[in-house]
Amino acid sequence: MGKYYTERGNRSNVKYRDISPNVINALIATEDERFYDHSGIDTRSTLRAAFTLGREGGGSTITQQLAKALLDQGSRNITQRMVEKLKEWIIAVKLERNFTKEEIITLYLNAVPFGDNVYGIRNAARTFFSKEPDRLEVEEAAVLIGMLKGNFLYNPRRNPKAAMERRNVVLGQMVANKVLAPETADKLKKEPINLKYRKLDENTGYAPYFREILKEEVRSALKNIEKPDGGKYDIYRDGLKIYTTINPRMQEYAEEAVALQMPILQKNLNAQSYIKKGTVWKDHEDVLKKQMKASDRWKNLANDGLSDKEITATFHEKTPMKVFAWNAKREKDTVMTPYDSIKYHRQMIQTSFMVMDPVTGEVRAWVGGINFKTYKFDHANLNTKRQVGSTIKPLLYMQAMEERGFRPETEVEDVQQDFGNKQLVPATTKSCSGKTITMASALAFSRNCASAYIMKEVGPKAFVDFLGRLNIPTKVEPFPSIALGSCDLSLFEMMWAYSVFGGGGFSTKPYFINRIEDRNGNVIMRFDYAMNRKEAVSEATAYNMTRMMEGAVTIGTAGGLKYRLGAAEMAGKTGTTNDNADAWYMGFTPQLLAGAWVGCDDRFIRNESSGGFGGAAARPIWEAFFAKVYADKSLGIDKNARFVKPANLETEINAADFIPDEMQIEPTAQGEDQGIGTADDYNYIPPESTPVVEDDNKPVKKDTSRSTKKETESPAIGTQQEDPKKKKGLLRKLFGKKDKN
Repeated sequence: MGKYYTERGNRSNVKYRDISPNVINALIATEDERFYDHSGIDTRSTLRAAFTLGREGGGSTITQQLAKALLDQGSRNITQRMVEKLKEWIIAVKLERNFTKEEIITLYLNAVPFGDNVYGIRNAARTFFSKEPDRLEVEEAAVLIGMLKGNFLYNPRRNPKAAMERRNVVLGQMVANKVLAPETADKLKKEPINLKYRKLDENTGYAPYFREILKEEVRSALKNIEKPDGGKYDIYRDGLKIYTTINPRMQEYAEEAVALQMPILQKNLNAQSYIKKGTVWKDHEDVLKKQMKASDRWKNLANDGLSDKEITATFHEKTPMKVFAWNAKREKDTVMTPYDSIKYHRQMIQTSFMVMDPVTGEVRAWVGGINFKTYKFDHANLNTKRQVGSTIKPLLYMQAMEERGFRPETEVEDVQQDFGNKQLVPATTKSCSGKTITMASALAFSRNCASAYIMKEVGPKAFVDFLGRLNIPTKVEPFPSIALGSCDLSLFEMMWAYSVFGGGGFSTKPYFINRIEDRNGNVIMRFDYAMNRKEAVSEATAYNMTRMMEGAVTIGTAGGLKYRLGAAEMAGKTGTTNDNADAWYMGFTPQLLAGAWVGCDDRFIRNESSGGFGGAAARPIWEAFFAKVYADKSLGIDKNARFVKPANLETEINAADFIPDEMQIEPTAQGEDQGIGTADDYNYIPPESTPVVEDDNKPVKKDTSRSTKKETESPAIGTQQEDPKKKKGLLRKLFGKKDKN
């Protein structure tokens, strides 16, 4: 998936057979013509260097240069350098006695630094030409070997003219040593340097957001564990192998699902008048000023001695820059003021998406935002909390069933509730129908007033205690409004809480490390889901809640989802907060649990149209992901799988008993799902994760047929609901009861 490393530690070693002969020939011709004839020290070159004071070339052989790199020497003091030189000679002779010439040249090419703090020939080939070192052409090899004389001076990205001149010198040396024909060299010298630059850094590799979270988790896990020598483990230097629970294909599908939906949401947001006119920033200039002063630009100019007034003025001057954009590269060139670029980036809608096994808690996919390179802040982790809206309701209903004897057919009042001390929930009666409805209908259609009624029966303090039983770490205050999701929780915590439904009543903490090994393969630490699993409710309650939550994906706020995906059984719940500041969808099948959140980092920036509620904004990410997962048979996720019915369950939910005339009640706190555009409006955008490049920039084992435009236009990823007139019969058919009509 990736590495944790210091700059010097970022090496990826290769064997001699995996290095192009062009590289070997260029290196020997340029750095050590008599490499195969000496035993570590070239007397002729040493004497020449001494008599000419290095004007006609240095005296160090490749073996001596390897010794220097291994010893990490290079003093500027003449006396000290002479001592270092003596050490290098001794080590060079010992290297020649203990290693073959092929081994020495391989060690050398794996150790030496190239430009841009890149170490080793493999990383250099990948970085500057996006290919493996055995595929390097003659002219490409000459560019890389030319850099060894001066990493910065002959860096083709920074100094293309000097790099070309140095490349041509290397080509000339190859001609002089008869490893390259003169006519070939003459032709190559006229060619420009064709870079395919792609720096390997923390932004590349699989699941970049996840790897940052993983780093901190590993550090925490190893904090109190000692190495055999009594020291502490260092994730950057100790060669640890960390095995995670992430499924690469599911990770890729999760990122593709995000990239399919988010551009549509952004286009919808950008079309709103208060965004187009810029009035969204009225009374919020303090946010922009805070971002301005936190920027690298501000800090660098302040270090240069500019006053605050002078620095502020530079933020209002137009300048060429790269900004985030929803395209394949996730960036575009433009000209704008730095101040406007802050506005531009703050107005981007963010997201988080997690997938896990509801029984074991193993995390299969993790997306923390829309682009790690531009937005490092992770929105999926335990500490990033947002209002959860109606996704809290299944937890409240579950407690009512477990402790208060409620059943899906239990009648509840869809009426505003008075909790005393002027605490009215909801705040107005606008969404209250005044009807008596079943609890199942209240959940399917996300009725706020009915949920307030259930909260009054359960009690805010008792509900907060129940959340503690589910192991939710955040301390939630017992206000009556938490019945509608006024509390802030993280996606990580919501996944933890929802695991109780698919987990048969057990609350299971999401985890993502299987084991950690040392460099020799010895297991330092092993992780087991059993230590993170705790029984919270009975299996019967969990099953009945699961069946009741199927109403949301068939006729409710996520109506039609189940049928579009063709699943035998699934369950879920949408969630939306005030003015659509947060949109959620939590859903699960017998084999997978997934959750999606959508919103802007600044809560006053929100999609106030009908396309901004959970069923329209977050649910399509979930749906697109499952459409891809179901289509990939290698993953073993069966759309015909069913939830396991407890053996001691006496009576099962029957939809016909609790879906009466209130079918016509519209969902509350969530506008009608009318769709917000389709994939036709956008070209395919690839996932953010980037596999290791092995051959001419082609990803390893990447089946591009899975990511065609035809797939993204599949009807299975639509946004339209079923005809309301058909819902009643569909649900009765689902639960196997004869339709009385």
